[in-house]
Amino acid sequence: MKNWLLTGLFFMIVSTVFSQGKITGTITDGTNSLPGANAAVKGSSDAATSDFDGKFTITTSATAGEIVISYLGYQTKTVSFAVSNGGTVNLGTIILSSDDNQLEEIVVMGKGIIDLAKDRKTPIAVSTIKAADIQAKVGTADVTQTMVNTPSVYVAGQAGGYGDSRITVRGFAQDNTAFLLNGQPINGMEDGKMYWSNWSGMSDIANAIQIQRGLGSSKLAISSVGGTVNFITKATDKQEGGFVSLGVANDNYFKTTAAYNTGMSKSGWGTSVMLSHWQGDGYNDGTKGEGQTYFISVGYKANEKHSFNFLLTGAPQWHDQNFTKSVDSYLKYGRKYNNNWGYLDGKYKSERTNYYHKPVANLNWDFDISDKTQLSTVLYGSWGRGGGTGNYGTKPATPAGGQINFDGIYASNEAIINGTGNADGRSTNGAYVIRASVNNHAWYGLVSNLKNQLTDNLALNIGLDLRTYKGTHFRQVADFMGLSSWTDTRVLKNGNSEPSGISKSNYVTEIGRALPWPATFKTIGEDQRIDYDYGETISYGGVFGQLEYSNDSFSAFFQGSLSNQSHQRVDRFDYLPENQDSKKVNNVGYNVKGGTSYKFAENHSIYANAGYYNRQPYHDNIYLNFTNAVNPLTENEKIFGLEAGYTFTSKVITASVNAYRTSWKDRVTTTSTTALAADVAKYPSLQLGDLIYKTNEGTEQVHTGVELDFAAKPIKDLSLTGFVSIGDWQYQGNVVTTTRDESLATLDKVEQDVDGGKVGDGAQVSYGLGFRYEIVKNLSIDSDWRYYDKLYSNVGAVKNNLELPSYDLVDAGISYKLFIGKGKHDSIGFRVNVNNVFDEVYLSELTTATAVTPTSVNYKGINVANTGFFGLGRTWNFSLRYNF
Repeated sequence: MKNWLLTGLFFMIVSTVFSQGKITGTITDGTNSLPGANAAVKGSSDAATSDFDGKFTITTSATAGEIVISYLGYQTKTVSFAVSNGGTVNLGTIILSSDDNQLEEIVVMGKGIIDLAKDRKTPIAVSTIKAADIQAKVGTADVTQTMVNTPSVYVAGQAGGYGDSRITVRGFAQDNTAFLLNGQPINGMEDGKMYWSNWSGMSDIANAIQIQRGLGSSKLAISSVGGTVNFITKATDKQEGGFVSLGVANDNYFKTTAAYNTGMSKSGWGTSVMLSHWQGDGYNDGTKGEGQTYFISVGYKANEKHSFNFLLTGAPQWHDQNFTKSVDSYLKYGRKYNNNWGYLDGKYKSERTNYYHKPVANLNWDFDISDKTQLSTVLYGSWGRGGGTGNYGTKPATPAGGQINFDGIYASNEAIINGTGNADGRSTNGAYVIRASVNNHAWYGLVSNLKNQLTDNLALNIGLDLRTYKGTHFRQVADFMGLSSWTDTRVLKNGNSEPSGISKSNYVTEIGRALPWPATFKTIGEDQRIDYDYGETISYGGVFGQLEYSNDSFSAFFQGSLSNQSHQRVDRFDYLPENQDSKKVNNVGYNVKGGTSYKFAENHSIYANAGYYNRQPYHDNIYLNFTNAVNPLTENEKIFGLEAGYTFTSKVITASVNAYRTSWKDRVTTTSTTALAADVAKYPSLQLGDLIYKTNEGTEQVHTGVELDFAAKPIKDLSLTGFVSIGDWQYQGNVVTTTRDESLATLDKVEQDVDGGKVGDGAQVSYGLGFRYEIVKNLSIDSDWRYYDKLYSNVGAVKNNLELPSYDLVDAGISYKLFIGKGKHDSIGFRVNVNNVFDEVYLSELTTATAVTPTSVNYKGINVANTGFFGLGRTWNFSLRYNF
């Protein structure tokens, strides 16, 4: 009997073993494996987690059913299976879609050119913002607003008007952060700056934004000190469809957008088109604006080896501007006060209007030479036209009401004409006009990258980065204000930039309209220009390479680049004809980067990177005081960066800790502020409200810090995010400061000790928390809270900087999407945002560092004589979108 029982038990065990089947598969995002993804048999406890290569194996007694695949940040997917007793079924590669962001539907993106962190296994400090988040949260703000919940990123300048914001990354300004659009560099070639008004349509066309803090993963021959920001635009969609949307917001903001995709035809062609229009009064007084965005993308997949995509986009716009003012004036006239506007004959008029149109075109070509070799190339061009208006001549004092008295100016100009007997208006003595400072350019370039998989573990990238840029800068009359002409007389300079004794006059009778579309198609003649008229030609050629080794747990890379940049300035206004062309200057630069990472215990990885940049100075720092004289003290800037980090990844939470140290020597910075009474007293050539530029040369900065960020999904319907940034950013040594007026004439030059001074314009300490909760299917709420501390004035290199009061902000939103019709994309959705929910009153930036004195009037511990901006109060926006 005992033997029969043992035999029966043996057969039961064998039967159970052989009745269990195995289910295998590989989970990816379409490009890379997804380690830590969860795979579970629906309705049972049978489950497994994918390994480093995205592979999983589930042992189950079920012979048929469904596997549920889930991963943080991706849409959950269900896959049916059937397996015989004791058998194994391979479900193959299972591709998860990024949540609300169907990146797999892009036909071509110049994959080898766009430097995304996922393309390199060695980790970096990175944050990625997807299209759904951009569309949901940007509202009426610049695209920079989408980056505010990122460690070590600070957004300022929003009070200036539409498109006037700017960001700092790890305490470094925009001219020291590399910005790329589909692989092409877009920082200004002259000064490295970014003007977001030129990119006002970026939030409409961006498919994703990736912020790589620090050394980053870029293979280009660029030197990003603070980091690299990649804008990846939409391309030609594979499927037919489109959308129309309507947006409204505070201060009479209104926006409409329409887009349509033809889908990809059998012959491989497809076209996507988008158009939008916006307009609004602006949050602050006198900051009205209006603009459009257009986007045309044509894709062609010739065969399995060749794919092409042509893109043309632009965002013509105009917006009236607000400049920094004394805290005292805000307290007197209100936090929305702007002294750049007034009334003429009872109609609103602004003295300061920015207008610009910058069409950008690029042609991407992806060539799959073989299974192991790919070539990606982008040929691009951009053509900028526009500028900004301001006062020229003698401006009357601001009246008691705080606004410009345009009626008085008009009457004053008429009195000058009549009083001098110059009926043609030639007399400019004591007269006033509104001028426009024009900045036109033509920029062409090519970036090409060849990738070869040398072995299973070793990959090589090599490439070219070629650019040529021609800029033109001059002033023209935008409004004669009752005059019929203007005469500008100056003494010409010789080849040594000294007065030649020969004078020349321009008798100006034409105006250039301060609007983007007229500026696009008409440039005023050289004989109708005033104040200055110069230009430059900048050519850049670089080669770059990257060698990367990687296996299941270890990776290492080395990158290097070498570049030459040539500069030549031409001054048509202030020089004798034979001396208009400056000496040509060539500078060679290079950078090297390397790093390694190690993955252990499935969920843990560590990395360390180091880099050294020997970067050429910007064009505006090569020539002295905006003349043809070459600055003999200019030399390459030296940057040395170290960073290390740790990342934990699981199906519930992903968290990273990054530490960094960046040393930057021989650098040059320029800041601006508006002239106050004390400035006018010190520099008699100034008038109240004029812009003043201060340039610091020979500066050394050392930035150190630690960053933490995480994303978690503790339950199905709840997502959590958070970040902490703690930095210590200081100047070291001595600095030479040059002060210039709006016409770029030097007012003075001094040397001072700045050792230990705090770097301004970015909060050195910040942290935040956010959540998104799906109340019911397709109805969700979200909110973000941020705190900023250790924020100092933006005054360049000084010994004793001024610390602003700390503050915190809360933003919130609600989204709903209703699916209609038969198509899988047919839906109607709405979004409501409220920013600064609790209407926090705070100083977002200061541009002076005047200390408190025993007799000073103070606001929150700040001397009210300081100039700057208050941050925006509570704002709201609503959008409605129909997808088809």
